Amino acid sequence: MDLYLALKVLWWLLLGVLLMGLAIMVGMDMGVGTLLRFVGRNDTERRVCLNAIGPHWDGNQVWFILGGGAIFAAFPLIYATAFSGLYIVMLLLLWTMIVRPLGFEYRSKIASPAWREAWDWALLVSGAVPMIIYGAGMGNMLLGVPYHFSWNMRSYYTGSFLALLNPFAVLCGLLSLTLSIHMGAAMLMGRAGGAVARRARAASSGALLLALVLFTAGGVWVSRMHGYVLDAGPAPAAAQNPLQQTVSLHAGAWLGNFRAQPLLWAVPLLGYAGMLLALASVRARRSTLAWWSGALAWIGVIGTAGVALFPFMMPSSLDPSQSLTVWNSVSSLTTLLWMTGFTLVFVPLILWYTSWAFWVMRGEVDAKALESDEHAY
Repeated sequence: MDLYLALKVLWWLLLGVLLMGLAIMVGMDMGVGTLLRFVGRNDTERRVCLNAIGPHWDGNQVWFILGGGAIFAAFPLIYATAFSGLYIVMLLLLWTMIVRPLGFEYRSKIASPAWREAWDWALLVSGAVPMIIYGAGMGNMLLGVPYHFSWNMRSYYTGSFLALLNPFAVLCGLLSLTLSIHMGAAMLMGRAGGAVARRARAASSGALLLALVLFTAGGVWVSRMHGYVLDAGPAPAAAQNPLQQTVSLHAGAWLGNFRAQPLLWAVPLLGYAGMLLALASVRARRSTLAWWSGALAWIGVIGTAGVALFPFMMPSSLDPSQSLTVWNSVSSLTTLLWMTGFTLVFVPLILWYTSWAFWVMRGEVDAKALESDEHAY
């Protein structure tokens, strides 16, 4: 296989891994924020929830940075097109991500019920909104994004913010939110204990049942949706741009890769298996297995979207033939080689440090100790 072609596919896979890591790790923290007012009925219980993820939430943000950095460096055309066209969405995401750390750091600094109540709502919103946007973004990739390029490769976006919140995107956003709630609830089951853990189990069960329904409904919807087919263009290994290809739309085309390679059906089955195993684990009160099963569910869900889209990454609904694919939106061979080298060094370090931090900070949060600790969240 040509080296450049191999690196293109490798970085498509690595980007998928980073998006999965973001969904699992950051989604867990977001899920705790979303559940904060529902599983915590008083100030002490809510502080227990916050301190359950307190040692990890800021470290987990590295997945958010890695994901954005990978798109910027490996797929610069997608980065430029998405961040310029979807500017309002990016600002909304940025504002919620700014409010969230403020909530962690300042909520418990003043013993005023009104002060803490306001930050609790801020943490709920800044936990739920990013996960809805995350899922809705993936849904809009399957629908196609309204942009096109001029002759000099300048992109023009003609859509609106409200158009991005279409029914299918909302369904995908809710699926993302339900899996996030489960991950947060699984964390609280193992770290909070008592009434908080009991309420977290109930929330997780409900979220997983809804996730199963939404994932199934989304699959049926996609099977009847018009998908994109790459009819002609330069060889995948060649350096190219979106003005050199021909793309058409066909009903049910997003299932084309699954029909061509039946083994790929294992990917959505992994999503179902993860959700069902997580549901059984929650009911058996096995929080660690529930967490890992939720991670498998995320891998299956995101993997299903990636397999369906391949080789497309950001289809254009205005001019399908100008859609961005793995082949035409990637960086140069030299850039990919350098990035691969750095990835081989730093990603294992990140995985090691994250695992070590979770091991060291294992166990339940002591509610009584929090009441006398002014430095805790």
